[in-house]
Amino acid sequence: MFVRNAWYVAAWEREIGEGLVPLMLLGEPVVLFRQPDGAVVALEDACPHRKLPLSMGRRVGAEVECGYHGMRFDGRGACTWAPGSRVPPASAQVRSYPLVARYGMLWVWMGDPAAADPTKIFEVAHWGDPAWGLNQGDSMEVACHYLYITDNLLDPSHVAWVHRGSFAGGACEDTPLQVTPAADGVTVWRWMQDVEPAPFYAPFLKFTGRCDRKQQYEVRFPSHAAIRAIFTPAGTGGEGRPLHPQAFIMDSYNLMTPIDEHRTRYFWFQMRNFAPGDEEVSRRFDASVRAAFEEDRVILEAVHRGIARERTPHLNLPIDAGPLRFRRRVAEMIEAEHAD
Repeated sequence: MFVRNAWYVAAWEREIGEGLVPLMLLGEPVVLFRQPDGAVVALEDACPHRKLPLSMGRRVGAEVECGYHGMRFDGRGACTWAPGSRVPPASAQVRSYPLVARYGMLWVWMGDPAAADPTKIFEVAHWGDPAWGLNQGDSMEVACHYLYITDNLLDPSHVAWVHRGSFAGGACEDTPLQVTPAADGVTVWRWMQDVEPAPFYAPFLKFTGRCDRKQQYEVRFPSHAAIRAIFTPAGTGGEGRPLHPQAFIMDSYNLMTPIDEHRTRYFWFQMRNFAPGDEEVSRRFDASVRAAFEEDRVILEAVHRGIARERTPHLNLPIDAGPLRFRRRVAEMIEAEHAD
């Protein structure tokens, strides 16, 4: 069902305070808690005694205490105390998941701990660059399988109908898409020449009039996306050409973590090549981005329900080339993990 040897965003760092935070990740119950030194750990959310969720207990210093019989576990998942035992049983162990804090997020490795390499975490260009602005981002739960979201992100054509008042613009309906496969993902992209700017972006452009626009949707295995929007004055854009000095660039990072086969938690934030530190610009972007993603949520949840109850097969169109290539590779990765 899922690729497990991968880093997934479990939560924003700001979401983890003094308490125990239960999560479901890839169908597995996990509890996150912050230790006295500020580090966050992730453990299986189940006491090995009677499987009560550890999140129903309490944090005691750097340990978590089960709310049923008081068994305690450290950040490595080792039992440090058990009732009636001077030495805790060797089998009294809960799984500990590798966890890394990066970009204000907590990334958890759900597969073989020996394979957890932090250098494989999705790289964010311009992070920490004082010339670039940051929209802090947010998250939402979407009641659909995560691959419907990757389908959506590898399908820029949908903006013409789903996002008419925001991301849509001239030529979104029929400009052909280019599909570029890579070892770590699939990218779909296109340049649209001499079009009206999309309503979402128009207020922030440094130039007036018509534009050349690039849509680039890069989705990395198993479920992380970098979406680049470029707007330049009409006649100045195109593949291989240097960017105009007034070019608008926004990189949107969209990170999907399966909760289970029916639900996904969708995290996002944006980097922009203008207005660094301008909180009002960030606020406007945040509100507009959430509104647009709510439009996606309505569609994707209905798609999940529709395909779950389909009586006749759904079909694929030429615009589905990118999503289908991505799905095939994800299926191969899952099969390879099971073969191991």
